[in-house]
Amino acid sequence: MPLNRRTFLERSAAAGAGVAVAGAVAVPAEAHGGHGHPRPRKRYSFTVMGTTDLHGNVFNWDYFTDKEFDDKAHNDVGLAKISTLVDQVRKEKGRRNTLLIDAGDTIQGTQLSYYYAKVDPITARRGPVHPMAQAMNAIGYDAAALGNHEFNYGIPVLRKFEEQCDFPLLGANALDAKTLRPAFAPYSMHRLRTPHGKDVKVAVLGLTNPGIAIWDKANVSGRMVFPGLEEQAAKWVPKLRSMGADVVVVSAHSGSSGTSSYGDQLPHIENAAGLVAEQVPGIDAILVGHAHTEIPEYRVKNKETGKDVVLSEPLKWGQRLTLFDFDLVWEKGRWTVEKVAAQVLNSNTVAEDPEITGLLGDEHKKVVAYVNQIIGTSTAAMTTADAPWKDEPIIDLINVVQAETVKAALAGGAHASLPVLSQASCFSRTARIPAGQVSIKDAAGLYPFENTLEARLMTGAQLKDYLEFSARYYVQTPAGAPVDTAKLTNADGIPDYNYDAVSGLTYDIDIARPAGSRIVNLSFEGKPLDPAAKFVLAVNNYRASGGGAFPHVAGAQQLWADSDEIRNTIIRWVQAKGTVDPSLFASVDWKLTRDGVPVFQV
Repeated sequence: MPLNRRTFLERSAAAGAGVAVAGAVAVPAEAHGGHGHPRPRKRYSFTVMGTTDLHGNVFNWDYFTDKEFDDKAHNDVGLAKISTLVDQVRKEKGRRNTLLIDAGDTIQGTQLSYYYAKVDPITARRGPVHPMAQAMNAIGYDAAALGNHEFNYGIPVLRKFEEQCDFPLLGANALDAKTLRPAFAPYSMHRLRTPHGKDVKVAVLGLTNPGIAIWDKANVSGRMVFPGLEEQAAKWVPKLRSMGADVVVVSAHSGSSGTSSYGDQLPHIENAAGLVAEQVPGIDAILVGHAHTEIPEYRVKNKETGKDVVLSEPLKWGQRLTLFDFDLVWEKGRWTVEKVAAQVLNSNTVAEDPEITGLLGDEHKKVVAYVNQIIGTSTAAMTTADAPWKDEPIIDLINVVQAETVKAALAGGAHASLPVLSQASCFSRTARIPAGQVSIKDAAGLYPFENTLEARLMTGAQLKDYLEFSARYYVQTPAGAPVDTAKLTNADGIPDYNYDAVSGLTYDIDIARPAGSRIVNLSFEGKPLDPAAKFVLAVNNYRASGGGAFPHVAGAQQLWADSDEIRNTIIRWVQAKGTVDPSLFASVDWKLTRDGVPVFQV
């Protein structure tokens, strides 16, 4: 979308003048000293609260299981819980001494957010207001950075969401592709009134993830570009200081590790928040997002100033609320940050705010009714409980849908005669297809991400490398040693979604061997795989764009790409078939072995 210059200039002008003005009573002034005693310095304290990776969670509800959210740690989720925590902090600190910001990935992730992007879209004429906008407006957010998933539904949906928010969406490194000017407000400026007659100016700089250019190429190519976070922070932080900012807070949709999980496909560092803190002087604190990890407080020393920058990342989906507590002192005619500390609050310690649940009760009911629509039947129950270490029919279902879809798309074309293989991951260990009636939530639960489907041209040799890379997921386990499934997977922190099973080939994974030499008996149609043979791989766009840094696939020729989510393709497939019969598609194509002996009975 071309830069809306008027909107941006209006937003920027408002930001420069003080987008969200807070203030008034703070920490009481110290008493004046008597004769012969120095006058005590003026002090002021305030708190910046932060969330990130909310991913469409308002209620403490799992739409895929249609019941209250729960996990092994008994975390809770949703803005309704966050609202209660925010109210408590504001009551304790004084509302005028607080700000509330977010670090992105707001409008994608649950069936609630999907419904208002696709089923009853906010972009429709007289369309609804997005539930996340309604909730965040009611809670009183002051600013939010853009996340990469903000772009999943296209720029029109994002612009409409931006229009519906009472706070700015910030992205200093989201630039108009033609003018190279910010396509969104880069920052917001907030004025806090102190008891001393000297206001504190707090700047919030928003930075998003440069991977958007790859992951949502179809939506942003030719329209927006996303330079590195360090580069843009180095440009904007001095400007904010020259504008009189006493405190600079960065809201960054970027992890703190300094790494990228996308190999050479990503020209800038994906998780750059720590590098920003280290390399760019003038930043006091960074609200970190994107990585879905919990970091209550992490200090990084700036190379130029030697000062600590405090980073904090609250856990995803509204499970935690970060608090940055700032202590300021007035010296040499200005406010100076004397101390910053961070902590996180757990949303499972409070009840949902009835104002938020009441505000969006109708929307919630609509989505619950939607996901419970019956779309077909299944002749047998299927589950992902053992899918991380066994070839299970429920993963075969994903692969057969993907393979059939790609075959139909390539029919009659130059590559129609090539065999089609398919990759799939176990995205959730609790997904299930029941025997009997199958609902939208059952089918959608297989694919909780908004991935779309592509077809890439691969050779046998490349597929062998691909499978070897995938097999790193297993912890090396010697023959004869006991096998504990709780400790067998996720070697070196590899998540379940970065382990791929490939259908259409048969192979063993020898977990007694070191990573890189585990794939044995690799065959196609009963014969050893020809390294030079060509295949079509049905693959999700995350993997095809370099997600997980799997070899070859990102550079492979793209033969076809779909614009609709894979989970919708699964739903339509079930509707079209009417009956899901695992006996027609399930097969054991791969198994774990040690020295040729299967680890599990097939």
